Amino acid sequence: MLLEIDNVTLAYGRIQALHGISMTVGEGEVVALIGANGAGKSTTMRAISGLRPVAQGTIKFDGEDITKLRADLRVIRGVSQSPEGRGIFPGMTVRENLEMGAYTRRNRSEIDEDLQRAFTLFPRLKEREKQAGGTLSGGEQQMLAVGRALMSRPKLLLLDEPSMGLAPMLIQQIFDIIVEINQQGTTVLLVEQNAQQALSRAHRAYVLETGRIVKEGTGADLLNDPAVKDAYLGVA
Repeated sequence: MLLEIDNVTLAYGRIQALHGISMTVGEGEVVALIGANGAGKSTTMRAISGLRPVAQGTIKFDGEDITKLRADLRVIRGVSQSPEGRGIFPGMTVRENLEMGAYTRRNRSEIDEDLQRAFTLFPRLKEREKQAGGTLSGGEQQMLAVGRALMSRPKLLLLDEPSMGLAPMLIQQIFDIIVEINQQGTTVLLVEQNAQQALSRAHRAYVLETGRIVKEGTGADLLNDPAVKDAYLGVA
């Protein structure tokens, strides 16, 4: 397994956000984590990327225990996150934002190669290469956040709410690109409120409720699960 989370507990002060969650992500998979607002999805992502310390449990990546490893060292190991809210640098150009994603790398020719890959995946970014990130539309900023996360050449790409605030046509486009990224060899863990889109593309998925995993299965199984349909897909 590329990622193994075992019995992880995490708290914000006295508020317990995760209650002993366990999940795995295999190499080459797209795994979705769905749940309502406040279920603990983004907290799980922050635990994996090292932005929040866990109280108990272990996180293993590529066979190595990274539970206490600094966030920047996890990036070097191959974990990269496109955060909720995008978090781009508004005063930097599109190109500068992308290059910030490669801050741990030194091989210029490989960085240039990956810049071209980002521009191929997101032609809109190529058109706006010299524009400030803050002048982009919401959809373009989301593309930039994903492109920047890819610039570290991750083994595991963490995508936190990539469709948030986007128009339906752009949502479709972003999810198609996620599938393409996966087909190019990058493993993806996807946190998403748009359960229909996430489950229809995920190999496997987990349902998180109030900091606990309550269901797991293939994307197709959960898409057809009556309880999941009722709670997350807006159909009985």
